[in-house]
Amino acid sequence: MREWCEYAAAWAILRFLGLLPRPVARAVAAQIARFLLLCRPTLRRAALVNLRLAFPEWSDAQRRQTIRGMTRQLGWMAAEFAYFPHWSRENIEELVVIDGFDNFEAARALGKGVIFLTGHMSAWEIAPFAQAVYGNPLSFLARAIDNSRVDALINRYRCLSGNQPIEKNNAARAILRALHDGGTIGILADQNTSLDEGTFVDFFGVPAATTTGLARVALRTGAVVVPGFISWDDSIRRYRLRFEPAVNLARSDDEEADIREDTLRFNKVIENYIRAHPDQWLWVHKRWKNRPPGEPSLYSS
Repeated sequence: MREWCEYAAAWAILRFLGLLPRPVARAVAAQIARFLLLCRPTLRRAALVNLRLAFPEWSDAQRRQTIRGMTRQLGWMAAEFAYFPHWSRENIEELVVIDGFDNFEAARALGKGVIFLTGHMSAWEIAPFAQAVYGNPLSFLARAIDNSRVDALINRYRCLSGNQPIEKNNAARAILRALHDGGTIGILADQNTSLDEGTFVDFFGVPAATTTGLARVALRTGAVVVPGFISWDDSIRRYRLRFEPAVNLARSDDEEADIREDTLRFNKVIENYIRAHPDQWLWVHKRWKNRPPGEPSLYSS
């Protein structure tokens, strides 16, 4: 019964937002996001801790303003997600413009597959969706939602443009197959990871448990890692999906050292983009939750 109730609520929200005029849907969703964050003070506290770690020179007023901007972006993403059935190749440019596509094309032309390095920026669900609508579908890693019915609903929207999900906990074979066929894999690489799946490398100057899976796959397949991030551009009232030049990967006789160095480089790419758009990153995630052995929690107080 609980699963059905959660599914009904998710379905109703998506349908409701999708039937509203888009500007109204975005405004309503932004207010809902603000209300939900007020109901979850632990998330707000985590965001403040993260911002103090990343921007120690900032005032509390700057941090609060950034959290307000992030919350608005989360609300907008919910509304844009509900609008996915409305978009096609004929009108997608009204939502997203693409910059630096030549960087992606050059990587794909090598025939080794492309790893789309990205993070939880702005309305991140739009990035793979728009890329596919523009004619370049991909496979994306996603952790399954506990409620299987809600998970199927969300994936149905995600795949409207031709993308395919890869369940994060059983991903290795599917990733290798897609890259072997010259495909593209989208990976959100900006979250805390378990100690047995990652390594500690700096993120905003603070050691952060970071997945090494992306670096290992790139090393062993020869796939090209292309950073791609979406951000809201207020000057054109649209989102920009920007493909950056491929990351120059370390290659030496020491594989583990190369993996650690590449993981650090990926973190730096993500950090630089967050610094350029600080109010568009998901600050409520406890990015520095896991600590090196012997270090206390950064979120305990």
